Amino acid sequence: MSTVSLGSSAGKWIMVSSIMASAMAFIDGTALNVVLPSLQQSLNATGTDLFWILNAYLLMLAALIMIGGALGDKLGRKKIFMVGIFIFIVGSATCGFAPDVKVLIACRMLQGIGGALMIPGSLSLISSSIDEKERGKAIGTWSAFTTVVTLGGPILGGTFGDAGLWRYIFFINVPIGIVALLILWLKVKESRDEDADHAIDFPGAVSIALGLAALTFGFLRAPVMGFVHWQVYVSLTAGTLLLAAFLLIESKSSHPMMPLKLFSNMTFSGVNLLTFFLYAGLSAAMLFLSLNLVQAQGYSQLQSGLTFLPFTILMIVMARIAGGIADKHGPRLLLIGGPATTGVGLLILSFVKQTNGPADYWTTFFPGVIVFGTGMSFTVAPLTAAVMGSVSDHFSGTASGVNNATSRIANVFANAILGALAVLFFTGALQQDIQHIPLNGKQKQVVMAQATNLGDAKVPAGFNDHDQQIIKKLYRDGFISVYARVMQLSALLAFLGALMSFLFIKNNTVKKGKSPDAS
Repeated sequence: MSTVSLGSSAGKWIMVSSIMASAMAFIDGTALNVVLPSLQQSLNATGTDLFWILNAYLLMLAALIMIGGALGDKLGRKKIFMVGIFIFIVGSATCGFAPDVKVLIACRMLQGIGGALMIPGSLSLISSSIDEKERGKAIGTWSAFTTVVTLGGPILGGTFGDAGLWRYIFFINVPIGIVALLILWLKVKESRDEDADHAIDFPGAVSIALGLAALTFGFLRAPVMGFVHWQVYVSLTAGTLLLAAFLLIESKSSHPMMPLKLFSNMTFSGVNLLTFFLYAGLSAAMLFLSLNLVQAQGYSQLQSGLTFLPFTILMIVMARIAGGIADKHGPRLLLIGGPATTGVGLLILSFVKQTNGPADYWTTFFPGVIVFGTGMSFTVAPLTAAVMGSVSDHFSGTASGVNNATSRIANVFANAILGALAVLFFTGALQQDIQHIPLNGKQKQVVMAQATNLGDAKVPAGFNDHDQQIIKKLYRDGFISVYARVMQLSALLAFLGALMSFLFIKNNTVKKGKSPDAS
């Protein structure tokens, strides 16, 4: 397919449809973080349930997104993109009607299948359709608009959550998806790789899906059962073996969903390592910041969503600029400085203790949000451009799929491992602090039983007013301590991402049409 200019009518319709579909997926995640406290109360969900609600979607996305990218290259990028949008719309609608946690988790899996076909389609269409000289600018524009809408998600989520309408976070995807489908059907031409074979790597997809599910199950069961329980160590062992089997399958397959030869390009390897560490930290930080603001600091869900507004403004101003700088000077310095700055911002946020609520925002959370937002603003567009620029057009969909899968796998591990650690940290903090309260053994046991609910821990019945206040403070202080430790671990992950960029990412990219392992 011949490329078009960004300013042409065809270029604009490609950008609009890609931005709408991507925003629909990303807004779902950011808004969901904010309404989790409301959802947790409405469905009587435990802390572990929350991590499964997040991970059910991410598991399917991580397992299938690489196949989604490859299918687009082989069968038609527009066609697969549209199928993905349709499935995502159906999954969103069923999530909105889910009567309990188990049904919601199942419907989130359906959303994940749709997302796996839809998300790589947006970047793949841009990369294969927009003129190479304007590609960085196009990706910067895509990053800016999707991030604006995505980070508008918390405000929308807060509004719905405070009104008791958390289900509308899912329903709102339906009209957006329908408009995107109409634009694609009427205004966008098909794009495919005519040289691609049509074989699909189902063994690879099954092995990575089962491997990630087993590891997630093991880590989320660990705080309750202990690491020595057979369910935990069998799950963790099986998950590790299945992921090893996935790598073996990919190395032997004649049509792998993740061609390992792509990783012979050091920039491609480096940018995916950066993606893994940075997005693992980002996922945990955004989740625990949202929970802390509502459950410990006394913010409403709307006020919690509004705390991310400075982040949104920074992305509007800087993302497109960062894409242009990466086009002219290469992405390396931005991909070192951006994640490092993000880490500093997360570290600053970790030092915020108990505050007087939204009135203290400007002197407590605001400085960290500004630093963190600045780092991410200079990272998103150059990172995406580096991924797409490190491979030939022949592998554009696959490369996008691999990088998107990497970020989702990072989210799965962050939610599973840091979620398990959070429960362990919270339990440890409660066990230590409860010794200083004059309660009998049975009373201490019922207080400790709330540990799995994290910030939503509620004082059990049967305590007098004085003891209730003490236990409430115990839960709040314990959760703020957990928040601080998770944010510090997230900052460490961001710093590791910057180190990966320093070690592996180069400014030179492959020339289009050459083999994917060309340097």
